[in-house]
Amino acid sequence: MIRRGKGGALIAALMLSACAGSVIPPSAGGPAPGRPTPSGEVATPPTPATPRPTLSVATPAKPGIDTSTAAGLGVTRGPAIANLIPSGEQARRALQAFRLSCPSLMRRTDASGLTRGSDWNNGCAAASSWPDASASEFFSRYFEAVQVGDGAAFVTGYYEPEIAGSRTRQAGYDVPIYRRPDDLIDVDLGQFSESLKGRSIRGKVQGTKFIPYDERSRIVAGSLAGRGLELAWAADPVESFFLQVQGSGRLLLPDGGVMRIGYDGQNGRDYTGIGKLMKDRGLIQAGSMQDIMAYLRAHPAEGAAIMNENKSFVFFRELTGPGPLGAMGVPVTPEATVAADPKFIPMGAPVLLSLDRAEPNGIWIAQDTGGAIKGANRFDSFWGAGARARGIAGGMSARGSALILLPIGSAARLTGR
Repeated sequence: MIRRGKGGALIAALMLSACAGSVIPPSAGGPAPGRPTPSGEVATPPTPATPRPTLSVATPAKPGIDTSTAAGLGVTRGPAIANLIPSGEQARRALQAFRLSCPSLMRRTDASGLTRGSDWNNGCAAASSWPDASASEFFSRYFEAVQVGDGAAFVTGYYEPEIAGSRTRQAGYDVPIYRRPDDLIDVDLGQFSESLKGRSIRGKVQGTKFIPYDERSRIVAGSLAGRGLELAWAADPVESFFLQVQGSGRLLLPDGGVMRIGYDGQNGRDYTGIGKLMKDRGLIQAGSMQDIMAYLRAHPAEGAAIMNENKSFVFFRELTGPGPLGAMGVPVTPEATVAADPKFIPMGAPVLLSLDRAEPNGIWIAQDTGGAIKGANRFDSFWGAGARARGIAGGMSARGSALILLPIGSAARLTGR
């Protein structure tokens, strides 16, 4: 997911995810006069909608069956989709995103167990020349719907932050944004034991021992200072925190330029979501991004202490090509990309959402992942950059139903009917 690879749920990421936070250190110089102003913080009021009911589960998972993937959890054949896919700009964006995913989609091993790479050949071949104006017809012609598990969807939102920053430290730009340290090492545990296949840890070598990497409080206190790891400097520590939660963003430079940065790893420490801590302690009520930011700005010392309870820390790199990039290695598409759990949703597959909030209703493409995005029918919708994206993503919390669109013929193979 772009945060994270990264990806990003706003409220849920703050409360639950394995992505990292940042720090709210005391400001050394205060705001720089005339620095660029990032997009606003006003949440977009939701437009209510009535979600389509979930389907009755045809074949519940049997006791003893591994339900850690969609294939084990089970799928139910969905309804005909021709009348369910909305036409217009949202479908066109989804088709464009699907095209980008196709090269990776056809060669990936599907961790969900629902598809094989060759299943996508016909749809991808057609997508390459299909006119965007009839995108809804494309999806209804080449795909059929299935429901994974009970189909009950929960959708949050993420976005690409725009914050004031500088390539060099100067008055008013005091919060370091670090690049990945060269002593941060990833270890594939599956190389040591078959029982640990698919698991990994991250840390550093100290003498003859492999130990956990510095936790956030140590990094904030300066454990990485003096090593030339400062990629850039942020002006606002609160904005810097949300940049870390999202995992990528745009720095609005003092000279009017823009520096794009993206996720380049994390220190391997477990994430503790500050949103949940703050709600549990009665510090905030609704738990939206705007609520959290308001408290952190009003109580910088308390905010720093709360955030140090989160040991996780994210590192960045400069992005010079298209981006931000999702977990499939292709640029994510605003209002068309969702992050999903690849154990339950094939990466690159279209997803049809029907929720109690109108804005995310329609067809999306699963192109990203995220630490908080775990389990069947859990999604994080990407809204792009700017004030509108920030306003929608910051308050996104929608529930309803989800259908996964698979190549025609998949449902019969999976359900036996």
